[in-house]
Amino acid sequence: MAYKIDNAIVKRDVNGNIILIDPDNVFEEEDAFIAIRSDDLITIQLLINGIMKNDFKSWRELGTIPETEPLKSLFVRLGYSKEDIANMIKEF
Repeated sequence: MAYKIDNAIVKRDVNGNIILIDPDNVFEEEDAFIAIRSDDLITIQLLINGIMKNDFKSWRELGTIPETEPLKSLFVRLGYSKEDIANMIKEF
């Protein structure tokens, strides 16, 4: 089963104010929020799913990762192919 992170959309209105778009009221009781770019959120969800399915051997072999390297590069470092990533996306 795929792991899911509850999320909503944070958007600027015409006046530049930030509004929360949460049609399912997942966050109606929350006082604070964190905004993450949608591509990064998808990447985080995929990485969590990968961690849950992985035997952790690949993670130990990653070594030091430069801070400037994008999060998405972890898929390549972990040995995932484009087909693997496409299959993980289909699980959402």
